[in-house]
Amino acid sequence: MCTTHSSREERRQRMTRNGFVRFSWICFVAFCFMVETSIFFPLWARAEEKEPVFMEEIVVSATKTREKRRDIPNAIILKDDFDIQASSAKSLGELLANEPGIDWRTYGNYGGASEEIRIRGMAGKGTQVLINGMTINSPSLGTANVGRIPLNNIERIEVVKGSGSVLYGSGAVGGVVNIVTKRPERDKIDAKVTAGYGSQETYQVSVEHGMFAFGDFGYYLTANRRGTDGFRDNSDLTHQDVSLNLVLEKGDDLDISLYGDYITRDYGVPGLKPPPGTGDYYRNGVKFYSSEAASLLNKGSDDDGHVVLNVKSRLTDWVAVCLKSDYTHMVNYYYQRYNSNGTGAKTWVTNEVIGNWGDVEIKPFEGATLLMGAEYRDYEWVRENVDLNADGSEAAARTARGHSLNTTGTFAEVQYRPCKYFKALAGFRNEKHSAFGTENLPQYGIVLNPLDTTTLKLSHGRHFFAPTPNDLFWPQTMWMKGNEDLKPETGWHTDATLEQSLFDNKLFLTTSYFKWDMSNRIQWRSDPVTWVYSPVNLKSYKADGFELGTKIGPVDDFSLCLGYTYLDAEEEAEEYGRESATAQKTWTTRRAIYSPEHQFKGSLIYENSSDLSASVTARYMSDRLWYRDESQGGGKSKTVVYTLDPYWTVDLKVGQRLFHHWVLSGQVNNLFDKHYDTYMGTFYDEASPYPAAGYPGAGRSVFFGVMYEY
Repeated sequence: MCTTHSSREERRQRMTRNGFVRFSWICFVAFCFMVETSIFFPLWARAEEKEPVFMEEIVVSATKTREKRRDIPNAIILKDDFDIQASSAKSLGELLANEPGIDWRTYGNYGGASEEIRIRGMAGKGTQVLINGMTINSPSLGTANVGRIPLNNIERIEVVKGSGSVLYGSGAVGGVVNIVTKRPERDKIDAKVTAGYGSQETYQVSVEHGMFAFGDFGYYLTANRRGTDGFRDNSDLTHQDVSLNLVLEKGDDLDISLYGDYITRDYGVPGLKPPPGTGDYYRNGVKFYSSEAASLLNKGSDDDGHVVLNVKSRLTDWVAVCLKSDYTHMVNYYYQRYNSNGTGAKTWVTNEVIGNWGDVEIKPFEGATLLMGAEYRDYEWVRENVDLNADGSEAAARTARGHSLNTTGTFAEVQYRPCKYFKALAGFRNEKHSAFGTENLPQYGIVLNPLDTTTLKLSHGRHFFAPTPNDLFWPQTMWMKGNEDLKPETGWHTDATLEQSLFDNKLFLTTSYFKWDMSNRIQWRSDPVTWVYSPVNLKSYKADGFELGTKIGPVDDFSLCLGYTYLDAEEEAEEYGRESATAQKTWTTRRAIYSPEHQFKGSLIYENSSDLSASVTARYMSDRLWYRDESQGGGKSKTVVYTLDPYWTVDLKVGQRLFHHWVLSGQVNNLFDKHYDTYMGTFYDEASPYPAAGYPGAGRSVFFGVMYEY
């Protein structure tokens, strides 16, 4: 579906004119809502219920020091074990989906589909995902597949929106998602066994156990196995994971944790859903694709392992140190057959990462904090390949290609609060990349607290993202190749956030305005003649938008959470309309690819004194655009625009605790079985021209579970 867009100058003027007007308007709406609520809220508020304390929540990820929410210049999202249990989400991405500023994306409805989190219009590779401070983003892809992370291993999630490059370096362009795993509790034995079964032959079995074994030494162990047949042919998944967290806890004097996990997955890769009218296709008696799946032969597997050692100690009242070492080993295997001629390839991509981190926190006088540190990371990337004949037999010996990269970052951050009404923050990072030289990354922040329950936050900083090994070094294959001439992404980010807590924390409001200005954004595009995908640098990327979030309750056993995000994003990309590849490039400004203008999430949660709980979650995603460069014949090419339609989904979950130890639960995801696409791509059938088609989102699914908790 083609669409018409406003001109470059019109969009630029509109963004400039309306940016801060939107933020002012949304602040006014929030103020009116606060006034209205102040009139009606006391009529139904109950003071005796448990009260959340939003402004006093502790966050570590934003500044690498323990700070209260009211002291942090960034907009944040916090989730704990209660939020996870109340939600119908089956993955971390689904849990955070459509929270203010969060766009959860998955490559379709098959069991092994990768899931990524996008923050405020940034690509998934701009979200740095951490487990206990260790980066789990794939070095070769840049993104973190959050569908692999088991929810029963999570104690707390901290999402820090806005550039985190000062503390985290390349990769934290859009923000940081830090996952804190469960630890043992003193004088308590944790033991849980969970089993469940649902539609699409989906099953899950989970075990977790934690305790202090002796003295100050404890452990927490989790293990999971799950699988599904998926919604389509070749959509099956078998997933297994295990994690162990060993801790030596001696208070502030010394805290040592050694965390490790191992994940293995085998899955089918059906690809996109072919266009309507597509039938079954056979080659030499082998079925290659059907009306439901673009590939019936492609398979994948992952074997990932992580280990991280954290050592923390407060040497004196004013000096603390933190040391961290981590190791990552990731192997992805992909078996692929091409519909066009039956040939294919077996590909193994191995990533090995060694990281070391150290920082010193100094509090020279009251209200002041100085953090200084350094980080070194070494990356080894190896791609091995075996070509396949048309009958699937190996055509040649295995070949290998590898590259090494490393980064060194030194940083400093100063925080100062001269009084309870004001706080300032400034940070600087020098990042040295072995392939792209040195980048200097400053960041500034201001926090105003006119009232104990009111916080105004301002933040401004520079970000940097280096191309991944896949971007740079992927060798020429039938449909893909890398680009060693890529430049790093660089730019600036600005945001302003207002947070307000009212009525003894029964009501929490947050609203934010944000703005991006980026150069050289990296995007994979297809050649209109050869159909080969390759990464290119866009000329620019600009975006601004605002977020609204509200939490009400608990009141009369009910809690309500609402979130809305508006995003106006544009990119300056090459417009294909020239007759030869050597002709002068033509640049055009257009709405950014896959950027929804509107997102909404509403959750209503009920929990009573009889341990009955229920939740209903509704999500809305507006339309998104995808661009494909297509040959028009006669040596001419054209950029064609496709639209992914907007959609609503509704999820429902009900749970009941029985006899203190047992919990029965049932849930329905996508209750009304809405059909929608998450991405678009090219359907490579047996002959060109190759049509465009979508990756379908998950349909209705039902799941029942039982848990025994000691």
